[in-house]
Amino acid sequence: MFELGGYKATKLELVGWLAREEEPDFVMCSDEMLARFLNGLISHKRGPKDDGVPEPEYVLTNNIILRKLKIALNLQADDVLAIFKLNDFTLSSHELSAFFRRPDHKNYRQCLDQLLRNFLDGMEKKYRKR
Repeated sequence: MFELGGYKATKLELVGWLAREEEPDFVMCSDEMLARFLNGLISHKRGPKDDGVPEPEYVLTNNIILRKLKIALNLQADDVLAIFKLNDFTLSSHELSAFFRRPDHKNYRQCLDQLLRNFLDGMEKKYRKR
């Protein structure tokens, strides 16, 4: 995924990024590297863009991460709400749409860590095979 996002990650980097925080090999993944991974995921799932690899964001917000995951997985608003519901987290479609607006829009709402965590936990329940 990193390579599709324009970066050839080494095995050592991947081991560090995938380690748990309490493990000695743990290395924090930078915003740029996470943006490259998410861009690669979009390219993998939806196909590459005609104009090449998109330039990664150097500062990511939870809103950007949520939007990139929505794009990569080709999720509609109802799909996103269903993923939240898998984690017993209820959100209206109006509340959800506020996360995808421009930051200067009057109805823009910042996606907080708890909300993104609930979405990621719901994704795990939906997509992880156990």
